[in-house]
Amino acid sequence: MPATEREEELATKLAAARAVLSRSGAAALRLRGLDWFAWATCGGSAAVLLAAETGVAEVLVTAFGAWVLTDEIEADRLAAEELPPALAVHARPWADPGAADRFVREVAGGGAVLSDRPRAGEGPLPPALMERRASLLPEEVARYRAAGRAAAEAVTEVLSAARPDWTGLALAGAAAEALWARGLHPALTLAAGERRLPIFRHPTPSDERLGGRAMLVVCARGHGLYANLTRFVLFRPPPPEERRLADDVARVEAAALDATRPGATTGAVYDAIVAGYAAAGHAGEERRHHQGGPCGYLSRDAIARPGAPDVLAPGGAVAWNPSLPGAKIEDTMRVGEGGALEVLTLDPRWPTVEVAGRRRPDLLVR
Repeated sequence: MPATEREEELATKLAAARAVLSRSGAAALRLRGLDWFAWATCGGSAAVLLAAETGVAEVLVTAFGAWVLTDEIEADRLAAEELPPALAVHARPWADPGAADRFVREVAGGGAVLSDRPRAGEGPLPPALMERRASLLPEEVARYRAAGRAAAEAVTEVLSAARPDWTGLALAGAAAEALWARGLHPALTLAAGERRLPIFRHPTPSDERLGGRAMLVVCARGHGLYANLTRFVLFRPPPPEERRLADDVARVEAAALDATRPGATTGAVYDAIVAGYAAAGHAGEERRHHQGGPCGYLSRDAIARPGAPDVLAPGGAVAWNPSLPGAKIEDTMRVGEGGALEVLTLDPRWPTVEVAGRRRPDLLVR
């Protein structure tokens, strides 16, 4: 991204953070999570340990300044590779973790401090800032498209090379390698073969061989944004029952997509999914697995549940994932102002089928 665009994005986000401070009367915001760090730094990463929710740095915003707080181990690398130039770095000795808190107290002047992950004496972020984060800026959309396309290409590459004698662990490992090669963090890789697919909805990889078919699910993090997708490969023609289940789950997803528009609640989309299962002859299957929800700087910002009040943001992203025994469908999509959906996890090489007027991923038969 050109430096001027990143500077403009940073200015927009600092203005949003300072508006929250002004309305709340607080003196400072501490953004600790990897998700909020990526948002505030316009795609930067504080991740070292991928399994952690927080990283090696945080962002501090006041009415008059903004800093990245980290230690002297990380400061030079972050400044050179992850941060907008306009963000100052406050580095502390690694052996003095309390130095960050002292700096915050100094710049906050004794005023209230808000945080995404509040500690003693701190308050939570107002919902207004989360709502602001959910509506993606043009610069964020551009980064999301790049991450989604790269994730989809990685999955196509791996499933085009997979063999029936691979294990689930080998398939997941190949996916992780393909994602890393494209600069994406493999936040989640699920893989299963022919026997395990009809049994488990969340099949963590095992050492069992794939056999006649396989599913690969990835949540890939790029520039802090999560690209979530599911794909299937078959090493023989699909028997009628497998074909029917794939078609049925795509119809359930179509019901979710028809209900997806800015201002709709996740509860309303959940209701549409429940009705979609029933219409496809699979009433009650929604109880076997969660159905997805809005996403972006987390793999899911919320999970659709009965009566859930979470509202889909204009310009935000969603990833629904209805499933049936041995069948599942999932892509990450951006919700346009008028309800138009843009698939972000798109690789034109992957076979598609038309479902309710949309091109959706089909089974890859090899």
